Parts: sequence; structure tokens; C-alpha cells
Amino acid sequence: MGSKDHAVFFREMTQLILNEMPKAGYSSILNDFVESNFFVIDGDSLLVTCLGVKSFKWGQNLHFFYLVECYLVDLLSNGGQFTIVFFKDAEYAYFDFPELLSLRTALILHLQHNTNIDVQTEFSGCLSQDWKLFLEQHYPYFLIVSEEGLSDLQTYLFNFLIIHSWGMKVNVVLSSGHESDTLRFYAYTMESTDRNQTFSKENETVIQSAYKSLIQHLEEIRVLVLATHFEHLKWNDMMEEAYQTLFLLQHLWSEGSDIQRVLCVTSCSLSLRMYHRVLVHSNCLSLQEVEDFCRLRCLCVAFQLHLPLSQRACSRVITCSWIRNSDSFLKMNKWCEYFILSNLNVFGCWNLNLNHVSDLYDEQLLKNIAFYYEFESTQEPHLNLGDSIRRDYEDLWNVVSHLVKEFNVGKSFPLRTTRRHFLRQEKSVIQEISLEKMPSVGFIPMTSAVIDEFVGDMMKDLPILKSDDPVVPSLFKQKTSDELLHWHAQRLLSDDYDRIKCHVDEQSRDPHVLDFLKKIQDYQQFYGKSLESISTKVIVTQTTRPKEDSSGASGEILQNTKPHQITKKSKKKSFLKEDQNKAQQNDDLLFSIEEEMKNNLHSGIRKLEDYLTSCASNSVKFGVEMLGLIACFKAWKKHCRGEGKISKDLSIAVQMMKRIHSLLERYPEILEAEHHQYIAKCLKYLGFNDLANSLDPTLIGDDKNKKKYSIDIGPARFQLQYMGHYLIRDERKDRDPRVQDFIPNAWQQELLDVVDKNESAVIVAPTSSGKTYASYYCMEKVLRESDVGVVVYVAPAKSLVGQVAATVENRFTKTLPAGRTLCGAFTRDYCHNVLNCQVHYLGREVGAKFWELLLVIIRCPFLVLSATINNPNLLTKWLQSVKQYWKQADKIMEEKCISEKQADKCLNFLQDHSYKNQSYEVRLVLCGERYNDLEKHICSVKHDDVYFDHFHPCAALTTDIIEKYGFPPDLTLTPQESIQLYDTMAQVWETWPRAQELCPEEFILFKNKIVIKKLDARKYEENLKAELTNWIKNGQVKKVKRVLKNLSPDSLSSSKDMVKMFPLLVEKLRQMDKLPAIFFLFKNDDVGKRAGSVCTFLEKTETKSHPHTECHSYVFAIDEVLEKVRKTQKRITKKNPKKAEKLERKKVYRAEYINFLENLKILEISEDCTYADVKALHTEITRNKDSTLERVLPRVRFTRHGKELKALAQRGIGYHHSSMYFKEKEFVEILFVKGLIRVVTATETLALGIHMPCKSVVFAQDSVYLDALNYRQMSGRAGRRGQDLLGNVYFFDIPLPKIKRLLASSVPELRGQFPLSITLVLRLMLLASKGDDPEDAKAKVLSVLKHSLLSFKRRRAMETLKLYFLFSLQLLIKEDYLNKKGNPKKFAGLASYLHGHEPSNLVFVNFLKRGLFHNLCKPAWKGSQQFSQDVMEKLVLVLANLFGRKYIPAKFQNANLSFSQSKVILAELPEDFKAALYEYNLAVMKDFASFLLIASKSVNMKKEHQLPLSRIKFTGKECEDSQLVSHLMSCKKGRVAISPFVCLSGNTDNDLLRPETINQVILRTVGVSGTQAPLLWPWKLDNRGRRMPLNAYVLNFYKHNCLTRLDQKNGMRMGQLLKCLKDFAFNIQAISDSLSELCENKRDNVVLAFKQLSQTFYEKLQEMQIQMSQNHLE
Repeated sequence: MGSKDHAVFFREMTQLILNEMPKAGYSSILNDFVESNFFVIDGDSLLVTCLGVKSFKWGQNLHFFYLVECYLVDLLSNGGQFTIVFFKDAEYAYFDFPELLSLRTALILHLQHNTNIDVQTEFSGCLSQDWKLFLEQHYPYFLIVSEEGLSDLQTYLFNFLIIHSWGMKVNVVLSSGHESDTLRFYAYTMESTDRNQTFSKENETVIQSAYKSLIQHLEEIRVLVLATHFEHLKWNDMMEEAYQTLFLLQHLWSEGSDIQRVLCVTSCSLSLRMYHRVLVHSNCLSLQEVEDFCRLRCLCVAFQLHLPLSQRACSRVITCSWIRNSDSFLKMNKWCEYFILSNLNVFGCWNLNLNHVSDLYDEQLLKNIAFYYEFESTQEPHLNLGDSIRRDYEDLWNVVSHLVKEFNVGKSFPLRTTRRHFLRQEKSVIQEISLEKMPSVGFIPMTSAVIDEFVGDMMKDLPILKSDDPVVPSLFKQKTSDELLHWHAQRLLSDDYDRIKCHVDEQSRDPHVLDFLKKIQDYQQFYGKSLESISTKVIVTQTTRPKEDSSGASGEILQNTKPHQITKKSKKKSFLKEDQNKAQQNDDLLFSIEEEMKNNLHSGIRKLEDYLTSCASNSVKFGVEMLGLIACFKAWKKHCRGEGKISKDLSIAVQMMKRIHSLLERYPEILEAEHHQYIAKCLKYLGFNDLANSLDPTLIGDDKNKKKYSIDIGPARFQLQYMGHYLIRDERKDRDPRVQDFIPNAWQQELLDVVDKNESAVIVAPTSSGKTYASYYCMEKVLRESDVGVVVYVAPAKSLVGQVAATVENRFTKTLPAGRTLCGAFTRDYCHNVLNCQVHYLGREVGAKFWELLLVIIRCPFLVLSATINNPNLLTKWLQSVKQYWKQADKIMEEKCISEKQADKCLNFLQDHSYKNQSYEVRLVLCGERYNDLEKHICSVKHDDVYFDHFHPCAALTTDIIEKYGFPPDLTLTPQESIQLYDTMAQVWETWPRAQELCPEEFILFKNKIVIKKLDARKYEENLKAELTNWIKNGQVKKVKRVLKNLSPDSLSSSKDMVKMFPLLVEKLRQMDKLPAIFFLFKNDDVGKRAGSVCTFLEKTETKSHPHTECHSYVFAIDEVLEKVRKTQKRITKKNPKKAEKLERKKVYRAEYINFLENLKILEISEDCTYADVKALHTEITRNKDSTLERVLPRVRFTRHGKELKALAQRGIGYHHSSMYFKEKEFVEILFVKGLIRVVTATETLALGIHMPCKSVVFAQDSVYLDALNYRQMSGRAGRRGQDLLGNVYFFDIPLPKIKRLLASSVPELRGQFPLSITLVLRLMLLASKGDDPEDAKAKVLSVLKHSLLSFKRRRAMETLKLYFLFSLQLLIKEDYLNKKGNPKKFAGLASYLHGHEPSNLVFVNFLKRGLFHNLCKPAWKGSQQFSQDVMEKLVLVLANLFGRKYIPAKFQNANLSFSQSKVILAELPEDFKAALYEYNLAVMKDFASFLLIASKSVNMKKEHQLPLSRIKFTGKECEDSQLVSHLMSCKKGRVAISPFVCLSGNTDNDLLRPETINQVILRTVGVSGTQAPLLWPWKLDNRGRRMPLNAYVLNFYKHNCLTRLDQKNGMRMGQLLKCLKDFAFNIQAISDSLSELCENKRDNVVLAFKQLSQTFYEKLQEMQIQMSQNHLE
């Protein structure tokens, strides 16, 4: 290379990237809010990735462009927004591949002219200043780049791009190894870590130097390559020659032409001229031979111009290659093509059609033509070309002749004037297409009620296999291992319900368990009480109406007896005395508030508002409000007299107007004339004369003092700008008897009506709007109606289950029959009271498929709550169709019960389905906006301090977004921001026609209005937005751009180390009274570190002070209690050891509590040294019983993070992330709600509905996972309803371009995904055949099959699902899970039980049936029930290949590691397992190929003959008048179920059987992909056909039992490792339990081996977690 000194650095850079690959996260890079996820694709990585596709053959341009467009469509269909960048320097990597130079240039032209994709080509290189500026201005979420090039030199270029991106804090996504489905695009993400950023900064100089050296070396290669083909002609010379050729052609074809013709004639003529100049070698092609080659090239283009794709896809496949000399001239020709294409931009005014720039070269077609004229045309008679092809060919060659001035190129015919062959003579020249491997196309005949009803209409049109077909007899030859003869293979396994029931029955008699459950319930009630201050309701079942008193007169006599009268009088006196006491307390409180307002107005107003919230009497409230107004008025006058000409404190005026708003709006019936006069007087003093006169026209003002007291702002502007979040919301005033704590909004009342009527509803309302209340109301309704009714609450995550369960335990209490309980919970990790509860909680991290299945199969009413759906109407209509199906199904079942006179069954049916009360209505309930406003702020670091700039939401928009999409529905403005928008519009357009009309003081809804409401402000905002949109429509785009620019804040100022500034950010928020706050980060490790840095910051600022006597006296009192405990313990130790042990624990906990309080030093430390609420801490310390700290501290005593959390809590700090133990999370949640913690650093675990309301939310770390969906969920935490009218969102260390995209994105549309899988079909068939009620089971199965969201109102999608259902049935029959009547057979229950792991579950059962596990699991010695370590490790190896699959990018295998790769890469399966897996996969592949062959008959082939992105069609009438075309395009066989584009590279239906090609060749409109086939290859192939190894983390953990080594070598983060290992342990346990049920011989080796492995693995996991906890405690 230019400098050998850089070779070491190149290796170091490469090794760094390779070492990061095991850490690459494989996840969806495009989530629901993908339009906010702007990213960049490196164009050369895209090119290289598509070139490496196994189904592609170089030279087939149209196939290549098809692959490129498929890749891009996968991104675009998932909502991706991106720019493709082609660096100029990257072109140097192709000088050894001239055919790719022209292909690259054509790709750029195609994307620029035929698509709407933004393509950037102006950047010189990835280290250029302009590229750096682009990244800073746009800040993409990630950069898609290849980790490997076509050569080492290109790989180095990609490496530089990766390293530079990391240095710019841009994440990298690998272009290979991706997968996509209808909803997601999955790929490997290599995040920009601190380590990578440090490497980039420390080696900045070396990187620049090495990059220049690389480019210099590539330039030297260019010179050498050009000299090989053009001798003395230089680069610029060739560019000039190409320009002159195009110039001549432009004069010939002045009216224009298409790119295929232009490139053909110009490249041929330029090649001939250049070849004529440099022709010196005797062994190369002669000039006449080159002329012949060019004739063939022109004829090939004529074919391309006339043949539709349907005809070209039937081309013969010529397998022989070009002779060396032909290949040499081809390279020269490709160089000429490149120079021609590079000059096209100069001829911008020329009418050149670039539609078919994607089809400039078809090497297979050219070889076909050459082969015919070399080997076949000697036979008479010659095949004719056809008139149209002949004419075009002659025209092309005549133009070539005209352009070549130096010599005569001859006539167009004959095409071959020389004898030398251009193709090598080989034995097998034409590829034979054999379909012997393809399966028989047809279905095995099946019948059942479900099958007949779902696909009966389709079966009659499908091919059915006859009984003598070889496939059908093979079904009866299934052989099962002899060891399985004593297994109950057909037994259905007990499900979770059965296993829990069995477990509960065992535990229900255990007093220790019952005592433990009682403690859990007590704690749950405490937990719920800490989350919300709501009194507990006593629920009484209202099964019957209460009877009237039947005592009659005797009752009255009893009431008139003397004792009763005495009691009544004493009670009356007691009540009177109590009322007098309350009145006195009330008077004292009001007096204290009045005095406080005199001394400190704002403090007094806060107390006044607290009093108003607790007061029930309107008359008292009115008096208090008047008291507040009088105090504010006096304070304003005093303030104005003292201030003089200095600016006034408008906060006093704001408080005065708040009281005026409240009086006029809430108490109009109480106000009298004198009150109106006083309010008018206040308005007059504020300078609002018109408003004052409208209220009291008789008022006479003091004009002399007007300026002295006036605020000099119009009343409308003042209310919007300074009182925005105080504006009164339009709320109902009439109370709803169903709601005690607040007055529900109209949409909330509608929701309560839905519950009362047993209807269902889709509720779309913003976060923190109060939609969850309906859930609790629904629970209360069910609890009141009976003791047997059940309500199920399904949470999106396990973490939410605990909170909701605790809330219910606190809200409700009910006396239930023996054995019944109020609520229970079920998650994968734990369950309690599941079978005997009325309120049942499900919590699990599941995908959309689970929710869809749940909604179509449930019979009861449901409530669907969401804040993030853009098309709720579609969801509602779909659910309405499901409910109508159930209405019809229930009617049919009822009629059948009655007609068959099965009275008992009918009665059970009516009871089970609550038929009399059942409603089949599904309502859509919408809430337009959240109650609280949200203000956004950007944090900047300047001069070692943190500053805050308000961010106007409109600054996030562009004119393009407004023009195309309008304003996002949830991009709302605060009233202050509306004023800011108006002022900016008026400033930008001084002659704006509607400026006066939209002026706040003149706006129709504001003019002369004393009380401007929030709804009025919202309508004003809508008018401004509509006006701004009209500016764009009316051609004022430049003005709108200026408005948006003026609203945008200045560029962010940041420090080099923003992490160090984080504690200062927290401190500044405390100073601004913006706590409590949640600080969101995206890495678990950083969450704890940031919390620790804040604690360290506080410790440094702590001031010395003397201990306060109150704190120590409290601690001393506890010491006295402890001393009594010690004495008691001594007395009873001998008598009752268990009680002594209990006292010992209590003593330890109390001592720990004292220690916590002593460390807290709450009354000793100033407020500056803790972020806790001092008042809350004081209340906590002085509480005599039921202390929060006393309850929560013992729970985290021995947990992994317990010690650290307690230390942080003493400073009012906490953290929260997914890897924490649930007790630790609850610890933080409880203390946060109580105010004992007010600073929490957290990951996205707090975004999914966890009740931790706060005043502010801070985004303190950027990540690829910070998308607009997470942004909406997280920012929704800000603004506590009932406490804050305004929430604050802060962006710290988040680039400005990203902030804009987060705010500008729209809510996503709901889309259905492919709903079926093989295992789901098996489970449905099991339900249909084994259900307790056959008719009900059938109805449920058909509901799932017929009502997927994907197929809703989509006939083609339904046809695909029906075909896939049939394919699933066929596979299940052949694998011996079902018989031909759809009934379950061997091991169907086991495969069904492991349904969450398809296809691993099917492979596992296949291995089991073959006896492979019995062969493996041999005891250590004869008669033993223990197995050796070697056997256990082999078993783990097999199971890791099935259930612990985590892939590593293919390039990692090139890494030069300091340790064995086997510690990272999982070894292959043992040979017998590998062979069995191959047989399984081959059988599945054949069945899936058969399914595709059948499905292909119903696809829309018109769409298959157009490029998927540009929609350029390659259709047309087939050429029938050419004998040569008929001869060459004669291979229609075996090209049915694959795309015609891929046929150009010689692919056939056989490629459906190859794992590396199936997804690339399948028809795009067929509706399925290869991922729907239950295949499990021992390796996975990326897009380029490279093997991607499996991570060996499971096996390594089992061998070494050390997570630290796994973290270092296997590249997985600690939290991710723990989760994956727990999942693996759950799977082993489930398999072990299942095998024990199936096998009657409890000494079976496989059963024993799995039991041993399950126990061992669990023990290792427990041991490791204990060790981790001890390490943290130390």
C-alpha cells in the first residue's frame, strides 16, 4: 500500500470491528413510529450486498436491480425514511471490476430518476468535512453499511466508514443478515459505544493518514488498469472521448432516445475506436472479430427492446464462459459504458428516457445469441429474427457505423464474418432443468368439520393426490423408536391451568404456604396504598335486591322506646359538637391562610388551593376564592406602588386572574352585583378596561394611575402568554353517581356506559388522560355482580402486573366464600391465586400476534386501551366483524341446543356465555388531547454550565411535511406557543392579510372575553395551523420556511464529556423546582452509573451541621424499643425457639431501619444535599407506625442492588431497569411515589404504564431504540394530573435533528401480520378435536382462521391463509401429528405445549421419535440414574442448538481472537442429530415448495413483471414472428413459482429447495416468505450466502458457570444474558415436566437426564445470582 506503516493500523481497526460483532443486537430497526427513524444507507454497501446474493449471476443487470428494489421496498414498506449516499472515493474500489463501475453508475441514475429516494453523490469520502457536517445536521438513527467488500481494499473503506460513524455517535447496522416480515425489519445493530468513540478520537490523526494512503494506492491501481486497456490514454482523455461520442449522437438523435439504445451505440462505437487505436497484440481478437462481437451486442439490445420479461424469463441458460480474449474486450467495453454513463449529466437538456437504465446488459441473452451463431446457425435453414427485431438491429448498427469515423465497420449482416468462437467449447453448455427433486403437486385428502367449513370451497379447485401416489402410502410407514413404546405419546399434556391447579391443591393444605400468601396480600395492600391515596371500597355482592323492612309497626314502636330516644339524643349532641369543632378548625385554617397570604402571597395561594381541593361546600369555596382575590388585589397595588418604572412581577397578576376565572366560571349563581363590581375594579387596575366595562358599565376608573397599575398587555395575549396552562378546561359540572373521586369527562362517561351495558370498546386516549379508570370500574362491576364472575387484565409487560394487582388490593375489599380470593396474577415467572380469584392479571412480553389471537377468541366484552393508534376506525371495524361472527355463532349454538332438546346443555351454554346480558357492540371511544400541556426544552452546555432553551413544536416540522401530511395529530401547542407562532408569522410577513383577524385581541373567540378557556386556545391554535398550511398552498413556501427557522432554537452547544455534566443538570432542575423527574437512558449499566454520579455530586456539596435533637430523640426511642425486644427474646428463647428467631429478624430489620434514618440525617442535612421531598421525609421519620421505609427496606436487604439502592435513597435518588429484581423495582417505585426519591434514572421499562407520575421527563442518552414510540410513552410520564397543569420534557445530549424527528412523526397505523404457524394450526386442530364442547371449540377455531387482521377485507390475503392452512395440515400429517380426519396423533401434545419455540419444538419431537435422545442419554454406569458430565454437555449442546439460538454476523469468523472461537461460536450438532435434522429440513422444504407451486397459480403476474419500487413494467406482447426468439426462449418448464426476474440468472423452481435462495427467488405477491416454513438449519445464511454461526453462551455458562467471562467473550450484556439464560432454564423445565407426564416409566433414561439437567442448570443459575448479590454487597 502507499505506506506499509499503516498495515498494522488496518489490522487493528479490522479487529476492533470484528470484536464488536458478537455484541451486535439483532432486533427490529424499524418500529411503529418508523417515519421518525431517518437513517442513511451506504450505496456501495447496498451494491455489494445485492451482488453477493446467491441467486444472482453477474451480468444480469435487471435481476440485480430487482434485488436492490426488493431490499429498499422491505425498508419502505415498514415506513423507513432514508438517504442513500454514494461516496466519490468509493468508486476507486471497482477499478479491478469495470463491469461494476458501469453498474454502479447505472444504479445511481436509476435511483435518482426512477424513484423518489434521496440519493447523495456529492461527498468525496467518509472523512470529508462536508460528510461530517451532513451527519451533524441530520443525525441519522443509524448507517447501514457492509462489513465486507469485494476485496480487502473495499473492506478497509467500509471499516473507515464504520469507525467514523461510531466516532460521530452514529450507530451502524450491517447490510447483510437482515430479515423482514409484514411489520418489522430485523438486522444487526452495532452501537456507538464509549470505547468505539474513544478509539476514533484517539486515533483521529492516524485514521486521516491511513485513509489518504489507501486512496492514493487505489488511484495508482486506476492508472495501471487504464493503461492495460487504453495504453497512453488517461482518465480525462477517455472522459473527453466519451463526451465527443455523445455529442455526435445528440446531433443524430436530436429528438432524443432511450438509454438502452444510446448506451449500446455509444459504447460499441467508442470501444471499436479505442480498440482500433491500441490493437498491437497478435494473440488478441482482431478488429473484424471485435466488430462481430459488437454486432451481437446490438442484436442483444434489440432483443431486450422487444421481448417482455415473461418471454426472457424462459431463456436457455448457457453455462460456458467467454474465452479470455473476449472477456478482455468486454472489460474494455464496460469501461466505455462507464465513461458514457458518467457524461450523461452534461447533456441535461437532451430528451433521454432513463426508464430502462436498469436493463442495460443481459449477459445470458448475449451468450444465448453468441452460442446460436457459433454452434447452431450452421444448420440450415437459418432462423429468422422477425421484422421488428431486424429493423431495430439494423438501425443500431447503422448508427454505430456513423459514429466510427476512423474506419469502416462493415454492414449489419451477416452478424458473424469471422470463425473464432467467443465462448469456450465445453461438454455441457446448456443447463438442464430437472424437476425430479420437486415434490408432487397436490394435497392429501382430509376431512373434518373445521377443514370443510374453512377451506371446503377451495379444495374442489385444488389438486388432490390419489391413494396410489407414492406420498400417500408413505404416511403409514412411520417408525417410532422402540424405547418410546411405553410412552403415552397420544396423551394431551396438562396445560398451565392443570399444573397450577395441581400445585394449588398441594399448597392449600400447607399452613406455611397460607401464612406466606397472607403476608403477600398484606404487602400488596401496602404497596397499592403507597401508589395512590384512595380509600378502600368494601364490595358487597348484589346477587339479590335487599328486602324491605317487614317489621312494620313493631319497628316504629321499637324506635320510640326510651332507650332508643336517649341514644338518638346523645348521638345528635355528639354530631353537633363534632360540627362545632370542624367549624372552629375551618375558621382557624382560613385565618392562617389569610395571614400567610399577607406575609407571602404565593405560599398562601398554594395553601388556599390545597384547601379548595378538600372542601366540599360551594359557598365556602366561593368565600375562599374571594378572600384570595382580595389578597391578590392588595398585593398587586402594593407591588405597583413600590416598583415604580421597574418591570412588574406579573405572577401576582396571574394569580389575580386565576381567582377571577374561577369565580366567574365556577360560581356564577352565587355572584352578586357587589362581587361583579369588585372583579371589574380588579380588571380595571390590570388595564383591561373593556373587560371591566363589560362586567360593570357604571365603573369609573382613575386614569391618572392607569399606567402605574396596568400590565401594558392586552387581556387575550396576557391570558394566553402567562396563564396558558391555568386556562380552565371544559369539564362537566354534573357529577356522575358512578364516580366518587372526580367528575368524569364526556368520553370517560361514555366508557362507563360501555361497561354498564356489557359492550366492548376501543379506547384511544393520550398517556395520563385517565383511561385506566375504566378498568377499575369494570373490576368493581364484576365484583359487585357475583362471587364467580372474573375480569382479566392483560398487561403488556410483567412489571405492570404487580402494580395493578397491588392497586386492586388497595382499592377493593370483599368477603368471599371459602377458597376464593380477590385477585391473582399469572406471568411466566410466577403465579398466585390464579384459579380462585375474581380479578385475574396476565403479564407477558409478547408480540402483536398474541393480542390478535386473544381478541378473536374471547367471548366476553373487552376494553382495548391504547395511546398510539393512527387508524382506530379500522381496528374497531375489524373487532365489530369479529363480534358479529360470535353473535351469529352463539345464535346457531343456542338453536342447536334447543332443537336437540338438550336442556341441561343449553342451560350450561347460557350460563357459560352470559347470553342474556351479552352485547355484541364494539364502540370507539376517543379522547382528543391530554389534560396537561407538555413543554419541550433543549439542554445546552456553555461555559461549564447547563442552559435551557424552549423548543417550539413547529420547529420540528418542514414545509414538505406540512404539505404532504399536514400537522401531526398529537403535535399540539401550548397557548404560549400559539402566541409565539402568531408573532413569528406576523414578523416574517409584514403585510400578512389576516394578521389583524388572527391577532389575539381581535380573534373572534377572545375579543372582550374575560375567561378564555383551554378549548378557545385550542381553536385559535387550529386557525393558526390552517393559515400556515394555506401559506404553502398559496405559494408562500419561503415565508413558511422562515417562520419555522425563526421558531427553531440555535444549534446545540455541548461539552466533550456530557456525562460529567449530568449531575449539574439534575441540580439545575432542582433549583427550578422541576422535580420529581425521571431521566431516561437506554443502557442498564449507565442507569446505575448516572445515579451514582448524582449521589457523589451531592456528597461533595454537603455542609457540616449539628445533629437535630428531634431526629436523634426518635432514633433513641427506637433504641429503647430494641432493648425491650432483646430482654423479651432472652426470656422466650428457651420456651419457643421459632418465636425467638422471629424476634431476631425483627430486631435486625429495626436496626437496619435505624441505620438508614441515621445515615439519612434528614433534619441535619440541608435541602441542597438531598433530592427527596423534605416534608415527606419529616412525615416518614415522625410516623409512629406503618412506616414506608420500615416495610420496604428489609425486602431489598439481600438483593443484588439492594445496598446500592439504599445508599442512593438516602439522597433521594434511585434507578430502575429491566435487569433488577422485582423487589428492587418496587422499592424505587414506592419511594418515588411517596416523595422519598425524586430523581430516578431509568430505561424504557418505566414507559409501559408504570405508575410513577413526575413533573419532568429528561431524555439523557441517545440510542437507536429512542424512537418516536418510546418518546411518546416516556414523555407521557411528565405532568401529574391533579398535581401539575404543565409537564416538562428535556432533551440532554440528544442531537437537534433527532429531536425534530421525534416530535414530527405521526402515530403509526395498525397493520396485521401473518397470523398462522404450523404449531398454531396444530393447537387449533387439538382444540377442535379435544374441546369439552365440540361446537364451541369449532367456533373458536374458525374465529381464529377467518378473522385475522391481515385478511380483513382482503380477499387475496384470505386465499393465501387458506392455502397455508392446507400446507400446515399436510405437513402435520406427514410428520405424524394428525390423521386424515384432523385428529391428533403421537406427540401432538408435546409439540403443542412447546408452541412458543417453532420450529425447534417440531425438531425436538422429531429427534425424540427417532430415539436420538435415548441413544445419547446413557447413565454413567449400569443401573445408575445419574449421567456423566460429558453426556450432560452434549445434551446442552443439542438443546442450545434448538432453544438457545443467537446468531453472530458471518464476518466474525475471520476474527483473530486471543481465545478459542469455540468459546464464542457454538459447535455443530452431533453427527446423528445433524443427519436427522437434514432429513427433517429436506422433507419440510419439499412440502413448502409444493405449497408455493400451488399458491403461485393465483398470484397477479402483472405485478410480478414490474420492479417493486419504481413500478417500471417489463410487460408487453410476446414476440411471435421471430423463429430465433422461439428457439432461444423455449425453457418454460420449472419456472412457475419463482419471480421472472430471478429466472434471468438461471434460477428454477428447484431453488425453492435451497435454504440460501428460497427467500430471494419466491414470488413477492404470493403473500408468504421462506420464514413461514418451519425450517431449522444448523446454521443460518445471510443475504450473501455466508454462514452465520450460533453464539455458544448457553454451553459456556453450563461449563464455567460465570457470567463475567460470557460478558467479555460472548459479547452479550449482563441483563441480556440473564434473560436468555432464564428463558433457557424455563424451556428445560417445561420439557422435563412434559416428558415426565408422557412416560409411564419414571426410570426412563431420557426423563431422568432431562430432570437432572433441569435441576443442575437451575442450581447453577441460582448459584451465579447469589454470587452476584454477594459481590455487590461487598
